[in-house]
Order: sequence, then C-alpha cells, then structure tokens
Amino acid sequence: MRDPRRAGGAVLHEPVRGGLQPLRSCGPGRPRPRADPSAAVSAVPLSLSGVGFAYPGREVLRDLSFTVADGEFVAVLGPSGGGKSTLLRLVAGLLPRSAGDILVKGEPVRRPRQDVGMVFQKATLLPWRTALDNVLLPAGFRRGASAAELERAQALLKAVGLPDAAGLYPSQLSGGMAQRVGLARMLLHDPDLLLLDEPFAALDAMSRERMALVLQELWLARPRAALFVTHSIPEAVFLADRILVLAGRPARVLLDWKVELPRPRRPETMADPLFNELALALRHEFDKVAA
Repeated sequence: MRDPRRAGGAVLHEPVRGGLQPLRSCGPGRPRPRADPSAAVSAVPLSLSGVGFAYPGREVLRDLSFTVADGEFVAVLGPSGGGKSTLLRLVAGLLPRSAGDILVKGEPVRRPRQDVGMVFQKATLLPWRTALDNVLLPAGFRRGASAAELERAQALLKAVGLPDAAGLYPSQLSGGMAQRVGLARMLLHDPDLLLLDEPFAALDAMSRERMALVLQELWLARPRAALFVTHSIPEAVFLADRILVLAGRPARVLLDWKVELPRPRRPETMADPLFNELALALRHEFDKVAA
C-alpha cells in the first residue's frame, strides 16, 4: 500500500521552548515554512502572525501564524470548543484579537469588511424575508439593491441550485436549501476571502455531501482564498488544498497538511483508495496531536 503521507504532505509541530517548531516533514519536498511576521504580505489575502485571543480568565488561542494564498482552500480541523469558530470571528473582524496581527490584503482587520464573506453554522436567514431578499441583505434588500445586485442575486440562486426559490420564505426551505441561500448571500459582493464556519454541520449525511459539491463548484468557478472550519476529516480532505489542525489549551496550529488530489473532486473521489488513505493517515496524525 502507498504511504498516504507521501501523497498528503504534512508538517507536524510540537511545543518546544520558544514556540512551535517543525518536527518533521511527511511529504515530498521541503517542510512548509511558518509565516514570517516581518515578510511583506500586501499581496496575500490572509496573513496571521502571533495571533492570540483570551476571555477573562481563559486563554483560547495562542501564537497562530499562517497565511492563506489567493485561490487556496484551507480547512481547519480541531476538537469541539477548541477555538475554531473564534478564529473565524477574529478574521472577520467580529471579535478583537488579544495579541498578534491579522491582515487581509495587507490591511489590519479592525471591523467587518465587504471583501470578506462569511457563512455561519446556521443559515441565519431572516424569517420574514424571501430567499431573494435574504441574498440581498448586504445590499439593503431588494428596495436598496441596484439592478446589477438584483441580477447577481438571481444568478447566485440559480448557481446554488435554487432557480425557483426566490419567492420562498425560510420556513418553506429545507436545511440544505437554507444553507444554499446563505452561500449565495456570502457571494453577493464577490468577496476575495471566504470564511465558512461548519456550514454543513446540521445537515444529514447526503445533504452534507451535496453541499460540499455545491461549494466546490462555486469555488472552482472563481477560485479565491477560503478558510473552512469542519469537524469532518473526509470533508476536509475532499474540499481543501491544505488542512490545519488546531488543538491544545490554549489552541495552536499543531499540524499543517497538504492535500494533493486533482480537481474537480467528485463523489467517486471518496471511493478512491488514495482518498481513504489520506483521510486515515490524517486521522492518525490528528489523534496524536489532539490527544
């Protein structure tokens, strides 16, 4: 059997004095370098350097340093309550960091930005607004939207597989349909950075698989930087170019794993022996660092 880590390409880290240091490379080529806080990052969609976050009396995140390149899809795995959602809220400007720097296209994150789109665990649709109006929420609903925004919202509903749902209300949508509306809303202003916080966690297995295909199709139509939080190792391997494992208390990036599978990835991909070898190897490494 092939060594899946030869195909996966991981860099493990372990806590040592002075911070996290590369332990060994499990893939071809040189280990992936950690983000250099002093490097020029103006062209990088997302850069974190020494980022930390703490609530009063509890440190949640410590010394997070990584970048997400343009057109790179990065998944974040970690145990429940490990700070993954907090990380996305910091990047989105919804929470203030306690330490370090977060830059989006070279600019410090201080508040939510129009060029950053986010989808939450729940669709968070307004129940008194139609699907179309919910997509148009960032534009001030249909009344405040321009003709171009209205046209784009209708095109996005078609792109997510809901061409006939524009006039439906959230109570008339299934969970998967509601999340499709959420994806369309995220893309209304064509953001350069996508943040996805376990958007399929509440769906059944079949709906979750379909939504992963929808998300991949949308991303391939216009590749951009994406940071995707999930608890599912197969989902991470299916969607991502890189996988970061966030673990520990406080949480740090303990594993950086490169996924080298061709795109587009299809349902048959999940039956491929290489896919399953990668997922199994990642699970073994995850168990080691997250224990």
